[in-house]
Amino acid sequence: MSSLPPQAYAGALAALDRITSTRLGILLTESTPEEAFAMVAGESQPHGLARQLFDVAGLAAAWRDCAARKTPERIWEQCVELNIQILVSGDAGYPAALRHDPAPAPVLFVRGSFDHLNGRRVGLVGTRNATAAGRETAGILGRDLTANAVHVVSGLARGIDGSAHRGALSVAHGAGPIAVVASGLDVVYPPEHSRLWDEVGERGVIISEAPPGTVPEPYRFPLRNRIIAALSEVLVVVESRERGGSLITVDEARQRAVMVMAVPGSVRNAAANGTNDLIRDGCPVVTDVRDVMMALGLDTCRTGAVSYDSRPKPDELGSEILAACGEARTLDQLVLLTGRSLVDCAMSVGRLELSGWIHQVNGWFERAPSQVFLA
Repeated sequence: MSSLPPQAYAGALAALDRITSTRLGILLTESTPEEAFAMVAGESQPHGLARQLFDVAGLAAAWRDCAARKTPERIWEQCVELNIQILVSGDAGYPAALRHDPAPAPVLFVRGSFDHLNGRRVGLVGTRNATAAGRETAGILGRDLTANAVHVVSGLARGIDGSAHRGALSVAHGAGPIAVVASGLDVVYPPEHSRLWDEVGERGVIISEAPPGTVPEPYRFPLRNRIIAALSEVLVVVESRERGGSLITVDEARQRAVMVMAVPGSVRNAAANGTNDLIRDGCPVVTDVRDVMMALGLDTCRTGAVSYDSRPKPDELGSEILAACGEARTLDQLVLLTGRSLVDCAMSVGRLELSGWIHQVNGWFERAPSQVFLA
């Protein structure tokens, strides 16, 4: 009798050539992992639903050959050495958020603690070719969500994904980040994210459907995206081009009734065309973390750890006047500096004064002290 746990056989099944999530699910539907591996290794006859798979041309031979090379012993030894857990759908530790997914992942490889999946979770995704402003926004949202005990779910890719997780890691004692990747957990992609992978694995959790040694083939990324969508309670798109890969995640989220939100961008920024289209079509807007917290039903403006200013935001003219009031100005000087009429400036100054943005001393207007609070 084998001393290997069932997870070792499940891991070997996931490592088969020409395997898919659907085929793996069929193999495990009516059989234990040990029984299913015996079928693909040619040690027992296929039975039940699995019989149809062995009628696919060349599949049985390919699986038999692969099973001889990628044995359960070898897969288990790799996972133990790399500190990777194997979870099989139906296991007690298998994440509840994925258990009844319309496109379930039968086997998962995990580095880190799955306890992070028990908390509130928001997906932050976007283009790999992000602008500096987009990367900054992703980092700020990742930081502020983490500080408010919300786990950031993303894909550890270049651009928005990596920035979101760097932001999450910048919080010393916040919610651990959650990453879903398209390669084996020992194959870092992109290579320059090696340190980021290590930090996410240590403080959060990294998840993959692929066994160790698997390279990130293109078809694996859309599969990865469905798991990101499934793990997210709310999905936020920070930057996306019109046909960006993050829009695949949006489609997957909508199939799962996950709320999708988007960060608006300049109409002259091609990296924001996709997000602006989402907003045009009715997607809720994200301007800061409070929008996301409200979507989660966690309006923690005054109870979290996020900086906020209680004063209403100035309009365009108000912002110009506020910038000019870095030093004391008269109303006449503000008219000259802004190029606006006396009436417009006087009305705007009145609004700013009432809102607490500026104060007036003997006809001179100055910017008021900051009213930013750490909520």
